[in-house]
Amino acid sequence: MYPYFDSSMVILIPALLLAGWAQLNVKSTFEKYSRVSTRKASTAAEVASMLLSRAGIFNVPVNKVTGSLTDHYDPVKRTVNLSESVYGSTSIASLGVAAHECGHAIQHSVGYSPLMVRNAIVPAINLCSTLSIPLFFVGILLSVAGLVTLGILLFSGVIVFHLITLPVEFNASTRALTMLRNTGALAEAELVGARSVLRAAAWTYVAAATMAAAQLLRLIVFSNRRR
Repeated sequence: MYPYFDSSMVILIPALLLAGWAQLNVKSTFEKYSRVSTRKASTAAEVASMLLSRAGIFNVPVNKVTGSLTDHYDPVKRTVNLSESVYGSTSIASLGVAAHECGHAIQHSVGYSPLMVRNAIVPAINLCSTLSIPLFFVGILLSVAGLVTLGILLFSGVIVFHLITLPVEFNASTRALTMLRNTGALAEAELVGARSVLRAAAWTYVAAATMAAAQLLRLIVFSNRRR
């Protein structure tokens, strides 16, 4: 059997369970509140444009992209991208998601430090993610301790990325809820649903960070067993 699959796999079980629960939770919560339209019946795209305008941001377009839950802010093109299921929707869930992405645009506009750091390290983290596991196992197969250590160190960079991502996402959600309340885009009762959707989404980032940490721990345990 391929050496990567051994008894150390048990280390990943709690993280896998958390990740599975987080994905089911965000999907069910989004579906629940996507069936509840807001009183004002403004679309997510309209609300996003309004929130950006209120924040003094006029150079960030709101685009529609394909897919479901593919919503994101592009810091390179400086665009808020809403999925097909969100863009024209008037649901509480869609407005919450749109406001969250606007939160990222505002973070970028004001130079929010964690976001700026995350944007700056993306190329390096992509390289770490690509090289870490191959280097680790080449080191294991060839009994080269230096390569094993290098693989672990590179994978540690992935952990750093996930840890920086957490405050970025939490802050964007906080900004979103504040904007939705202050602009009156959502009534107080409707904010409960938006908060539930954003909280569920936040758990997916916590799960991703937990999975990465568990994977790092497993690499360390696996390498110690091979010595």
